[in-house]
Amino acid sequence: MPKKGSKSSIPTESADITPPASLNDGPLPKLVVFDLDYTLWPFWVDTHVTPPLKASTDHDSAKDRFGQDFAFYREVPSILYSLRDRGIKVAAASRTSAPDLGREMLRLLHIPDPDGKKKKAIEYFDHLEIYPGNKITHFNKLQKATGIRFEEMLFFDDETRNRNVETLGVTMYLVRNGVSKAEVNNGIKEWRKRHGHVIETD
Repeated sequence: MPKKGSKSSIPTESADITPPASLNDGPLPKLVVFDLDYTLWPFWVDTHVTPPLKASTDHDSAKDRFGQDFAFYREVPSILYSLRDRGIKVAAASRTSAPDLGREMLRLLHIPDPDGKKKKAIEYFDHLEIYPGNKITHFNKLQKATGIRFEEMLFFDDETRNRNVETLGVTMYLVRNGVSKAEVNNGIKEWRKRHGHVIETD
């Protein structure tokens, strides 16, 4: 059955910003990459969202032309904040056919820090590869831009077909109902398992 667009739980100033436990208990990948649709937010930005978009007063959601609300999955803001807070590079790899709309959504949705100060979500990403096509292309460009080995990358995506990036050496973790802290913990656990809990140090 095709996925349907739905409004996520909207984060608030009092939302839990406790980081995923795995960020504090062992080796970590140098680059964490996220798909957008049904990974960071519960909709397809190219089919469920009709521009123009208008952000809510708090910038924790956005409405499209028909008044439909769109937002991240509830734990995504704290996950993005926690990754950057620990110095882990963050990227997006999406094959959407509406790349400009995807970027606009990332600009309109804001993420609070522990003091409640907000920044545009797009500012939490070091690299954006948002365009149609095979995601092997996305990852080749990410590797070239960052200099980070594929083996030091962890990718969260909701589509099995994108496991083909593992032929490059990337670890992909398949999410079923959007990214959550539990899914991040599981993804990092899988990445560690594949690399024997050891990564090279500079």
